[in-house]
Order: sequence, then structure tokens, then C-alpha cells
Amino acid sequence: MKAIVSTKHGPPEVLQFTEIEKPTPRENEVLIKVHAATVTQGDLMLRKLHPLMYIPMSLFGVKRKRIPGHEFAGEVESVGANVTHFKTGDQVFGTTTGLSVGANAEYLCLPEEWATGVLALKPVNISYEEAATLPVGGMTALYILRKGNIQRGHKVLVYGASGSVGTYAVQLAKHHFGAQVTGVCSTTNLKLVKSLGADQVIDYTKDDITKSRQIYDVVFDAVGKFSSTKSKGLLRENGVFLTVQTTTKEENKNLVTLKELVEVGKIKAIIDRRFPLEQVADAHRYVETGRKKGNIVITVA
Repeated sequence: MKAIVSTKHGPPEVLQFTEIEKPTPRENEVLIKVHAATVTQGDLMLRKLHPLMYIPMSLFGVKRKRIPGHEFAGEVESVGANVTHFKTGDQVFGTTTGLSVGANAEYLCLPEEWATGVLALKPVNISYEEAATLPVGGMTALYILRKGNIQRGHKVLVYGASGSVGTYAVQLAKHHFGAQVTGVCSTTNLKLVKSLGADQVIDYTKDDITKSRQIYDVVFDAVGKFSSTKSKGLLRENGVFLTVQTTTKEENKNLVTLKELVEVGKIKAIIDRRFPLEQVADAHRYVETGRKKGNIVITVA
């Protein structure tokens, strides 16, 4: 099968498009024909990470991936003898978190259940490409927003509202939690963020958000560039500051929640660009520019 293989850390050039052996599922595993995957900030971080850094990170379930790619969507091609939740032909989506294999390949073999990642039936009303973008950004936004104890009518500020986590955070805060949402982004992304349901959009290139007279119940930094110190003047008494730099946990129930929200039309995937499998290195270069909107998809099948 064709796959992207990385045998050392470094720049995008370490990602090589090559032919490797197709995996065979063990008794508790499913073999998935990958239709789409993504490139995330996490993929960039792990590509650059020195091998020695995996020693302490292994305590948190992070393993070095010879094949990169943290999220995917595809079709189950075969299952092991002990698999009970999936069958051949199922359309699925999920993550490879905590595994030594990634999704930037034509086929992916992974357990039907494991401690650190997730796998579920994909939403029926969207494409494989759209489904592939949901697990990482969507689950991160959902997990962290829940920590804010958001009630209907609360005012929520999402800083970095046009990125992968940010686009899902705006939609979830508005359509799932029932909040009044203000999105912060650059000039070119104002229309996009407004279309996701934001009640108000602020252009950070023109307005200093810290000088705003608006007070919020929750401030969510969705890009890791806004500090709790800066948020103090924006929060009401007992208001909550949330950040994407929080340690999160992947749970199948959260992935299923996202699936259900997509199927009733409450959230949608935002795709900036698509790259074929052989151009994964170019996709990494584009993400490194910091200019992506929403998600970057790798088309495989």
C-alpha cells in the first residue's frame, strides 16, 4: 500500500511517500480503507519532536508514529475474529491517538477499542473528507467548552475563531450550549466566522480585544495565543477562562455527540484546502504558515 513514512524528526522533507506492506488485522482489530485524513498542529509538533522527548511523553500515551496522521474517515474492509462493534462495509471515523500507526496511508489497522483514541460510525450526511476533520478539532472544542459550565444565554468569547478548534467552538457554543457568541479572528475570516453562527465578530488586527467594554461569562482561547491574564478584564466575576492548551481526553461518547450534531445540522466541517496523499509534506508546509481556515484534508481513496 502507499503511505507517508517518517523515520526521523525534522522539516516536512522527512515525510516520504512510499510503498509499504498492507497491514493485517489481529483478533481485536479492524482494517480500514482510508478515504480521507488530515494534517493538524499536533502532526507538525510530533514531526519536529526529538526522539528522546517521546520517553517522558509516553507517560501520557504519546507514541512515535512511523506513519503520521491523527484523524481519518474510511470504510471497514475486514475485522478480526473478536471484533463485535464493527463489520465489513461500515463507514467509520476516528483517531489514532496513542497508537504507533497513523492515518496518512491507504490502509489503517487499529483496535476497535483502546484507552486513548476513538472509533465510531461516521455521520451519514457528510463526506469522508468532512468526517475526517471532526475528531480532533471537534472533540477538543467540546471537551474544553464543557469545563466552562456554559448555560443558555451566557456570553462566550472565542479567540482564534477561524481555526480547526475555533470553528467548532463557535458552532458548539452557539448551537449546542445556546450561548451568545463573539468570535475573534483576522479580517479575511470575518465572514466565515459570522456564517458559523457568531452573534458578533471582532477583527483582532483592528481592535484590541482587551480594551473592549464587553463582559463575558467564558473566554475560550482556541489557538493558545491569549493568556488568562489578558482575559481578566473581559470576564465577569466568577467568569471562566478556557484554553486549548488544556490536557484533553478522547472519549467515544464525545465523538458520537459530534456525529449526532452533524446529522441534525447543528455543526459542519470547514475545509480550507485538500492535498492528495503524496503531497502531505506540502500540506505540512501550508499549516506551518499559520494562515489556514478550519481544516486541511488529505485525500486518500
